Amino acid sequence: MTQPQERELSAPLTPAQAFDALYAFCAPALVRQTYLLTGRRELARESVERAFQLAWQRWPEVAVDRDPAGWVRATAYDCALSPWHRFRPRYRHPEPPPADARDRALLTALLRLPPPYRRTVVLYDGVGLDLPETAAETEASTPAAAGRLLHAREAILARVPELADPAELHHRLAALASMERLRAARPPAVRVGGERRTRFWTRAAIACTVALIGTTAVAVRTAPTHYEPPVAPGMAIQDIPPRAVQGPLSEEAAALRAKLRQEAQQGPERLVPQVP
Repeated sequence: MTQPQERELSAPLTPAQAFDALYAFCAPALVRQTYLLTGRRELARESVERAFQLAWQRWPEVAVDRDPAGWVRATAYDCALSPWHRFRPRYRHPEPPPADARDRALLTALLRLPPPYRRTVVLYDGVGLDLPETAAETEASTPAAAGRLLHAREAILARVPELADPAELHHRLAALASMERLRAARPPAVRVGGERRTRFWTRAAIACTVALIGTTAVAVRTAPTHYEPPVAPGMAIQDIPPRAVQGPLSEEAAALRAKLRQEAQQGPERLVPQVP
């Protein structure tokens, strides 16, 4: 009985099981981290779900990544900090701030930071990454990440003076995120949502391709086959005398016209060849 059980336990996970395990391990904490970046509860949940949907679409790539959790975290942060959210009607107005005054002051100080600085301080002081890892995830050099971190800490200290100790800042960031009611969706729902989104965009791409082909065919059918130069617009010509009106014929001209009308159309008869 022991050997079959060991075989079952050592059997490799299916892609869905591996994805669900990663989601269950990372999603709850990732939603809280994303809330620190945005100050919006619904946007944090939406960004994390979108990141895991992208991970499921690219699961063969994500599954063999050196740090799948870091891949999903970086994608969720990118989604959360996208500047396009400001044009969405549901995100034009701020959400209610935390109830505690100290938490409100800390969240306000975070949200006033530029996005790269906010992301750096959340990764270093919130998540607990070291400086090279923070620099790599924010796509910056290590000195640049250190400068952002120092600037962010100074800005936070100016608004919340009791957070001069980095350990206290780490504790307060964790407490601020854990105080909010932030829940992530179930893993199967995220996978199904990602698959539906993929099917939708695939069909949209096919429809756009068909429309483009049809438009091209109509253009080829109706396009001219040779060059037709444009007709130049008419222009008024100056200094030309007006056209004279013809007056009545004189007697000599009238007599000549009558004579010409009476003659044969081929000329005088003496010029017409005679048949012998």
